[in-house]
Amino acid sequence: METPPSDVAATHPVPDGQVVAPRPLPSPLAAVLVFLSSGAVLVLETASLRLVGPYVGVTLQVTSSVIGVALAAIAYGAWLGGWTADRRDPRPLLAPALVLAGIATAVTLPLVRYAGEVLRGGATAGILLLTALAVFLPAALLSAITPLVVKLQLGDLRRTGQVVGRLSSIGTLGGITATLGTGFVLVAALPSSAIMLGLAGVLGVTGIALGVYLRRQNRTTVPGKPRIKAVVAVLGLVGAGLTTVAPNPCDVETAYHCARVATDPAKPSGRMLLLNSAQHSYVDLADPTHLEFAYTRWFGAVADVLAPPGVRLDALHLGGGGFTMPRYLTATRPGTDNVVYEIDGELVKLAERELAARPGPDLRAVVGDARMLVAARPDASADLVVGDAFGHIAVPWHLATREMAAEIRRVVRPNGSYVQNVIDYPPLRFIRAELATVAAEFSHVALITEPDALTGTQGANFVIVAAQTPLPLTALRARLDVVSDGPVTLLSGSALTDFVGGALVLTDEYAPVDQLLATS
Repeated sequence: METPPSDVAATHPVPDGQVVAPRPLPSPLAAVLVFLSSGAVLVLETASLRLVGPYVGVTLQVTSSVIGVALAAIAYGAWLGGWTADRRDPRPLLAPALVLAGIATAVTLPLVRYAGEVLRGGATAGILLLTALAVFLPAALLSAITPLVVKLQLGDLRRTGQVVGRLSSIGTLGGITATLGTGFVLVAALPSSAIMLGLAGVLGVTGIALGVYLRRQNRTTVPGKPRIKAVVAVLGLVGAGLTTVAPNPCDVETAYHCARVATDPAKPSGRMLLLNSAQHSYVDLADPTHLEFAYTRWFGAVADVLAPPGVRLDALHLGGGGFTMPRYLTATRPGTDNVVYEIDGELVKLAERELAARPGPDLRAVVGDARMLVAARPDASADLVVGDAFGHIAVPWHLATREMAAEIRRVVRPNGSYVQNVIDYPPLRFIRAELATVAAEFSHVALITEPDALTGTQGANFVIVAAQTPLPLTALRARLDVVSDGPVTLLSGSALTDFVGGALVLTDEYAPVDQLLATS
């Protein structure tokens, strides 16, 4: 019997009973496959946060779920790839794995968008299911490629450690490159749909090219059955077709948010800004003094008590959103200097374009992280600081600590005030902790909210009012009664102390904001 050629892709018995192993892939090709497949998993992981954010938010729980599901996919994919590599020739499996991973990536986009409409909310089961739909299948298919390649390269047992170590390091470098490239470049330049479809295209084209190459190099490889090829092609077309008709919750996808501006059906001039499908701001294009949300009316009441209408203020806003409060202060107090610290530059452009936020002498938007920008601001430079920065429904943890409160106290003038919007849910652990934190730096603190919110029966907005001098509580109470549609509670003194109880003070060392917001 003639000995098979050395480039055969499957093991073959020879006359003396020995076995000829599959010929290794060229080292550069093996490196490219491991680099690409490992990197693609990290692109999926990063982009999936953008996909699921509009439906379940961008919280620590969501981030943890994406990471956990991705790691599970890597573990199961690597195990399955290794198990298969020991039972079948890995060569003819590489190209189909890449093509199927590309199809799975393309289908992920419409799948998440349809399922997201059903699973919308922050329930743990919904978060886990939606992140699994976004990540698991394509990541598992991609993670199976590395053990297939490793099996092909292990032709010499004396070099096993070198081969495994080299390919492992290349895979890690692929993941690092993809993480940095996606986070710093792709997300800033492209919407998540373009990232996902682009990745699907790269995987599909690479798989097809690899299949052609291996077929030419390996005479014994049997081309795929026409029926299987047809099914794969149909799946790819279905995925692309579903993507074109899947509901898109975004008008604009920024580096931080899925943003949409909706017209109020009851008021043609009314505009609602939705970030990750949550209502964040309301603007009346025809009337900048109109404050739709209760908490913005409470902000306005504090400003009205701090300075009578017509008296200018130096106001600092932490978070821009729809620029509702800067427009209100400019309209009621001409000459007011509004400085807005907003981390999302694209959101600033959206507000300028669609929400009548007009930059000028009375409104300056500074793009950057509020924590760092406040630290660089001069002492005693603001009459009013408005804290309204959110990542989905949570105040970013580094803006909720005592160290941040100390910086705000430093920039607030002795007769000025700090107001902060907080959202919390029963059992109200976060608002208690944040009150304790602000009170650790400011001598006088009060809380504005709806009566039902204090009973712990529903989630609500809470506005913290803080100053170094005694608060004008009587005047504030009277003004709240004027601007509010319903009953409003103003807590201060011993009643506020009783409400706060023994709540912890949040610090840069320990600020579990997401855990405090959890309802269980």
